[in-house]
Amino acid sequence: MKVLTVDIGTGTQDIYLYHSELDIENGFKLVVPSPTMMIYRRLKDATRRGETVALTGVTMGGGPSHWAARDHVQEGYTLYATPEAARSFDDDLEVVQESGIRVIGEDQVGSLPSEVQRIELKDFDFPALTRAFTEFGVSLNDLDAVGVAVFDHGAAPVGVSDRQFRFDYLAERLIPDPSELAGSALSRLAFKRGEIPEKNDPAEGSRALRP
Repeated sequence: MKVLTVDIGTGTQDIYLYHSELDIENGFKLVVPSPTMMIYRRLKDATRRGETVALTGVTMGGGPSHWAARDHVQEGYTLYATPEAARSFDDDLEVVQESGIRVIGEDQVGSLPSEVQRIELKDFDFPALTRAFTEFGVSLNDLDAVGVAVFDHGAAPVGVSDRQFRFDYLAERLIPDPSELAGSALSRLAFKRGEIPEKNDPAEGSRALRP
């Protein structure tokens, strides 16, 4: 059995390829920059070159990428973002626009001048990992499963900090009934593909993780 596991954090993504025919300590490991750090570096390069940038893709982890986006705008350069990409920085798109980022529709990206640099946001890049392992003669074509650990605080209500909202979510998932502390388990934070709750799923108390 071969299982690719990826823990995506703020600074790094830690990758372990489990192979049942190998001792656990001999599994292949990679520690590479996190997706948000990669976006941070691309935005910083665009700022140094004075380029206009358009962010596309999906809602991903913020932090470093948000700081670089903020700096790009504060330097006086134009930064566009589609709604899903813009929500990487704040769930309220009005707040994003007030920060100087220009939120545009998906259909408007194609009409932007060709010199506008497009940067796609995403937290998990399987093709890139496949290429990295292939360079060392390791194939990911015969995987039995892929496990990706990535946590998002969800869409916090107005007036509630993302940090507090995250802690409330953890408490609800791990200890749904405080009187049954012994029943808590980390497995409550795991979802199979196809079972990942949508944003603001009523069954999840509006604290669903984003796919």
